[in-house]
Amino acid sequence: MNTTVDVDEIKKFQNMATEWWDPKGKFKPLHMLNPTRLDYINYQMAYEFNLELKKPLPFKGLSVLDIGCGGGLLSEPIARLGANVTGADASEKNIKIARAHAEQSDVKIRYVHTTAEDLLTTGNTYDVILNMEVIEHVSDTTIYLDSCKKLLKNGGLMICSTINRSLKSYLMAIVGAEYILKWLPKGTHDWNKFITPNELYAMLEVAGLKPVDKKGFLFNPITWTWSISEKDLSVNYVTSSVNEQ
Repeated sequence: MNTTVDVDEIKKFQNMATEWWDPKGKFKPLHMLNPTRLDYINYQMAYEFNLELKKPLPFKGLSVLDIGCGGGLLSEPIARLGANVTGADASEKNIKIARAHAEQSDVKIRYVHTTAEDLLTTGNTYDVILNMEVIEHVSDTTIYLDSCKKLLKNGGLMICSTINRSLKSYLMAIVGAEYILKWLPKGTHDWNKFITPNELYAMLEVAGLKPVDKKGFLFNPITWTWSISEKDLSVNYVTSSVNEQ
């Protein structure tokens, strides 16, 4: 079977795996961004499935696949809102850490060491796929998104975030985060693998998905906080698309 796993990319995150739940460690940028990511995810899921977020366990009954789940930073809060979450990652070390943390936190999540392509052999499909900060690390975006589409139920929602390929993203995501602030090890990101919003929209449409929303994740270096932007998608951004077929 074709695979989209980039072995070198997996090794990068294997080497950092033990720090997934350290808010001051190598995943500090994700810990800072996580509340903003969750705000977007929660709103889009509630909107698409006509749910009321203020109710207890608003996502009860929804099946969610967190592909490239890492240590479970998104899987756990989504599961706490009632969703039936499957977390998948190509790094076995990441999965072991995610399982251990979920057990310690008494959160029920099914974690599997696998890829999107291999998940197709199970025949399982999902209401929601969280595809966050993964696509810029795969070896073949076409195969990867095609696999994600096949894993999505009819009427399902996929939320995909990544980094724009722009001068600003090079300065902030690579020069700033890796070399100046040293939030991430040097070489974590390859600017050439970054994807513009228009490119991602086109890729989603080729895969048979209908893009319905895009927003920017905007970092304020003065307040050191993230927010959702309607217009500024120059660095980090997120899209929503639905499977209408």
